[in-house]
Amino acid sequence: MGYTCQRRSILQLFEDKPRLNVCAPMVRYSKGAFREVLRDYNVDIAYTPMILADVFKASEFARQDYTTNDTDCPVVVQFAAHDPIDLAHAAQIVAPFADGIDLNCGCPQKWAYKEKIGAYLSDRPETVREMVRAVKAAAGGTPCSVKIRKHPTDTRMTVELVRRAQMMGVDWITIHGRTRHQKSTEPVDYDIIRLVKESVDIPVLANGGIFSLADAETMYGRTGVDGVMSARGLLKNPAFFAGYEHTPVECVEKYVDRALAYGTPTAILHHHVMYMMESQMSAVER
Repeated sequence: MGYTCQRRSILQLFEDKPRLNVCAPMVRYSKGAFREVLRDYNVDIAYTPMILADVFKASEFARQDYTTNDTDCPVVVQFAAHDPIDLAHAAQIVAPFADGIDLNCGCPQKWAYKEKIGAYLSDRPETVREMVRAVKAAAGGTPCSVKIRKHPTDTRMTVELVRRAQMMGVDWITIHGRTRHQKSTEPVDYDIIRLVKESVDIPVLANGGIFSLADAETMYGRTGVDGVMSARGLLKNPAFFAGYEHTPVECVEKYVDRALAYGTPTAILHHHVMYMMESQMSAVER
């Protein structure tokens, strides 16, 4: 997995900075080389891609997929799980190499729902409570968070979920303002994000529809959250939190250099460059 990280306290970051810029967990993409580049462009916290806790705790080969080093801080490792014991074992293994551990309660993919992970947990606040308890007991003080989505039918379930998580000591919450059924092109529900923020006494991050500083400002104005999380926005422009309207050439160069140094698969490298240069290239060039 890499070096024991020289930790920068995420909880202290919430105390010191009223608005945090966060890279969302992205399957295949939010890996080490990309996370390092983001830190040069005003990203405060970066998440790993979602990792299956049961596979991670059982397989040395699977654990090799998460790598970090002393510059990759603060980093949050996100796990998907349906069993508190599996999650506790995975959290215990990764805790020395992470600044935070997140439980995915929002993945909308059909395969994840069938496996009883991700958004499946949005109807099961008691299960989430037990998982948070397990992580807090196993992770040796490493902060713990949960990432959720708006409940598809019942706002009360969203509120119940975050309140139970807080009761068990979760350190912050991320809320995506769309349901698992909605497309990413549909509007974010600012009201549910604001309700979550008003329902708990811990920091709240907002996810969904953040592609620019203007989007972030709108989110803060409508919800009062403590930070914003971006996925596709950072894929397209890893430097937008630093005020760049388009990906600067130096950013692309930094990513390519680090990706090559870390042995990033060619397909992933190409996808990153394509996303970063999409607005400046023709379809043929891409």
